Amino acid sequence: MKTRKELGALGEEMAAGMLKEKGYAIIEQNFRCRYGEIDIIARDGDKIIFIEVKTRRSLKYGFPEEAVDFRKQKRLRLLAALYLAGHFSMSHSCRFDVYSLYLDQDNSLKSVRIFENCF
Repeated sequence: MKTRKELGALGEEMAAGMLKEKGYAIIEQNFRCRYGEIDIIARDGDKIIFIEVKTRRSLKYGFPEEAVDFRKQKRLRLLAALYLAGHFSMSHSCRFDVYSLYLDQDNSLKSVRIFENCF
């Protein structure tokens, strides 16, 4: 049994692999600043994509994507603006995706739900 932190890292690595398979370039993983963290920042052509990854082994508390509530979305928008200001021009097109991964007890992927441009 993995800890929550290890489970989250596993989910992020799985999501990064899926993004690479789609042809996206991973710019950064686990971008941190004093206001929080963005799991994955990727590029698809000239578009910058900010990806929040939620991973669970149980649906006891709902689907993983349900954890990306309004408060979390607001924080991700702030983090994205800070990242863009420091790394790209603010005129870059961007979007926010959520990768929702559901694993079995052996940490094998049971299902993945991808929400592109969802907020």
